[in-house]
Amino acid sequence: MSGYNSYLKKHTEALVKDVGIENACKLTGKSKATLGRYYSDSDEHADRFMPVDAVAALEAAASYPHVTSALAEMKGITLSYDDERGNSEGGINSDVIKLSQRFAVLMGEYNMSIEDGVITTNEAKRLLRETTALQKVLLEMKLHLEDPNVSA
Repeated sequence: MSGYNSYLKKHTEALVKDVGIENACKLTGKSKATLGRYYSDSDEHADRFMPVDAVAALEAAASYPHVTSALAEMKGITLSYDDERGNSEGGINSDVIKLSQRFAVLMGEYNMSIEDGVITTNEAKRLLRETTALQKVLLEMKLHLEDPNVSA
């Protein structure tokens, strides 16, 4: 399986888990087994990917557009939220504090992961979760900075 395929499958799995498997089944009309095949790294499912309408339905209910952001990253594109979407409470100072906290957690996870010289699959998943959380904070910070009424 190529690197891109694996990358997309990991983000598909993150999307399904974000929404919840039961809810994902309801939203897409797909069974648990079918959804599982979309993110399985087994060779027999290497060419199976979630249809775009199912991705759209799940991302509408998810806390983050996992697959869309993965596709954008693969192409070197940076995404930003719609101007109509309200940003989080607080201002830039709050964002900097959140950013520092998330980065500290990421570095803590990384330090534990490399302790034995090998990053396992579970450790990689934890690092990915922390990286995604850090990315969300950065997007919120970007929204605050783009706000014409920006305040500390």
